[in-house]
Amino acid sequence: MKKFMIIAVAVVFAFVMAGNVFADEEALKKECVEKCDAAAKLIKEKGLDAGKAEISKKDGPFVSANTYVYLQKMDGTMEAHPHNPALVGKNLIDLKDVNGKEFSKEFIKVAKGAGSGWVDYMWPKPGEEKPSAKNSYVLKIDDNTFVGAGYYK
Repeated sequence: MKKFMIIAVAVVFAFVMAGNVFADEEALKKECVEKCDAAAKLIKEKGLDAGKAEISKKDGPFVSANTYVYLQKMDGTMEAHPHNPALVGKNLIDLKDVNGKEFSKEFIKVAKGAGSGWVDYMWPKPGEEKPSAKNSYVLKIDDNTFVGAGYYK
């Protein structure tokens, strides 16, 4: 009977923890969508240059402990990135992750197609070199640009 109780408690604990992981992931997804919506609104209201300036700020409104917004052109050129300014001005269209996924092409496909959506790929966390699993939300602003924000799994 004692073993059964220990197993039952362990199973309940596992379900509770799994529920927390899913709840946390939903909160991360919501934050990514909200930040992209806000960045797109800023660009539409104040222009691309104002958007680039705000998105590029490492301590700006589009950066949090969980995510950050980046801005790309539909041709694959990075326009603004708060954690890796070396990427700005570079065309990432043919960039592949460690698994060979051309994620920039996927971003563009989603932005041009549905207008928004999610893309899974591998990318280093800020300050790290080893890639980690990442899920990014992309949102089309216009025919030339889109924003994205992701979280690490």
